[in-house]
Amino acid sequence: MNQTPIGRPIEILLVEDNPGDVRLTQEVLRDGRVHNHLSVVSDGVEALAFLLKQGKYASVPRPDLILLDLNLPRRDGREVLQQIKNHHALKRIPVVVLTTSQAEEDIAKAYELHGNCYISKPVDLNQFIRVIRSIEEFWLTIVKLPLE
Repeated sequence: MNQTPIGRPIEILLVEDNPGDVRLTQEVLRDGRVHNHLSVVSDGVEALAFLLKQGKYASVPRPDLILLDLNLPRRDGREVLQQIKNHHALKRIPVVVLTTSQAEEDIAKAYELHGNCYISKPVDLNQFIRVIRSIEEFWLTIVKLPLE
């Protein structure tokens, strides 16, 4: 199994409010080839608290990769992406926007806010599994992720 150069699992933060998508993503990544640790938060406020290590997230590891839904409760994913990319300690973390939106304005905005890639979630189960496996293959085995 691939690991980061320092021998620890790759840390992934999934920001997703759909329990079905969370469960499926967990299953696919658990069965994947790459040793990883997946943390999950269900809204934008929790995502920023996690990333800024606030409150109950004070001792969480810094993610190596963020999978971010756009349509989140409490704080929208677009706002979260903007906060991440404007924060000196977070801006180098790759953010994969993984959302149901196929709207051109959402795609353009995500890249304008320096999202690293934009993937529309397929509604078909097998296609969704294929997308998560593709993310794992590309982002966790091919791409060289920055260390803290």
